[in-house]
Amino acid sequence: MTKYISITKILSIFTLILSLILLNSCGIYRPVDAREYPPDPKLRVKKNLEEGRGFRLMGSDKKGGVFDFASSNELWRASLDTIDFMPLVSANYSGGIIITDWYNEGGGESVKITIRFLSNEVRVDALSIKVFTKQCGANIDCQISENEGSLPSELKKNILKKAAIYEKQNKDKNFKEYQVTTPGDNKRE
Repeated sequence: MTKYISITKILSIFTLILSLILLNSCGIYRPVDAREYPPDPKLRVKKNLEEGRGFRLMGSDKKGGVFDFASSNELWRASLDTIDFMPLVSANYSGGIIITDWYNEGGGESVKITIRFLSNEVRVDALSIKVFTKQCGANIDCQISENEGSLPSELKKNILKKAAIYEKQNKDKNFKEYQVTTPGDNKRE
C-alpha cells in the first residue's frame, strides 16, 4: 500500500519550518546578564517602561506601546469624522487609505476624495489628500481633474485639528503616574 501525504499537510509543515527559520534569524534570543536588572519585579517593570522595552514584531524600533488599531488612531478617526457626509468606496486601515465615492450636492460638479496615511503620528506630513472634481455636460461627457486649490489643504487642516484634539483627550484619559512600592509600604500602623 502506498500512502499519500496531502498537499495541505505538506504546506503546513513547510510553513512551520519557514516560521522557525525566520524566528531564529530575527534575533529574538540574546543572552542577558542578570546583574543589569534589579531583583524586584516592580523595579524591573519600571526600568523596562523607562527604556521603552516591550513586545516588538519583526525588529520594530518603536518605543512604548503603539497600537495599530483603527479605533486608537487619531488621524484615522479624525479623517472619517471630517468626511462622514460622503459615501465611502474603500476604507482600508491596514493599507492606510480612504477613498470616497463621487459626491454631488445637486450642482453639475461632483467631488471625490482620497486620503492616504503616511504615518500614524499626528503631524503635517502624515497625510496625502487628493481631491478630484468631475464636470459633466448635457451629453454625459465628463471631465475629471485633480483639484489643487485650497480644498485639500483645508481638509488636511481640519483633520489635523481634530486628530490633535483626540490625541490630547486620549492622553488625558490614559494618564496614570507609575509608582513603585516596596514590600513594606502597605503595612498598617
